[in-house]
Amino acid sequence: MANVTFKQNPVTLLGKEVAVGDKAPDFTVLSNDLQPVTLNDSKGKIRLISVVPSLDTGVCSLQTKKFNEEAYSLGDDVEVLTISVDLPFAQARWVNAEDAMNVKTLSDHRDLSFGEAFGVAINELRLLTRSIFVIDKDDTVTYVEYVNEVTDHPDYEKAIKAVKELTK
Repeated sequence: MANVTFKQNPVTLLGKEVAVGDKAPDFTVLSNDLQPVTLNDSKGKIRLISVVPSLDTGVCSLQTKKFNEEAYSLGDDVEVLTISVDLPFAQARWVNAEDAMNVKTLSDHRDLSFGEAFGVAINELRLLTRSIFVIDKDDTVTYVEYVNEVTDHPDYEKAIKAVKELTK
């Protein structure tokens, strides 16, 4: 399992760690209008999944803005998803306040389905650890980053490069 800390304190991640080459596990999260969303809903697209603890924090907000800015240039074959345990209503407010219309925010608050499927649910905090996953059109994981310190930024350039390699 990834060694992850939150403010330098070790945390326990629930679920199975996902690795490059794995078939992406299915999950069910909620859209901002409370509709269930699964991996299959974006079948046939390249998915960049940006995982954040909460959009109400500085690093999470910046991470989501960064991928929102990049999303437009990645093309129609790419879906950019941000998943957190924030309530769907809070996510919708953030999207409107930040005019972040190129990324889909999805909530895993109900049952941590995504968090446990991808091994990113923090047991001690009931939050998701910061991470990035790129999944190809055939549901194969092609890029994974579990950020070691939850309060740090991910490697944006590597994630974007991994998506662009799939769009060639």
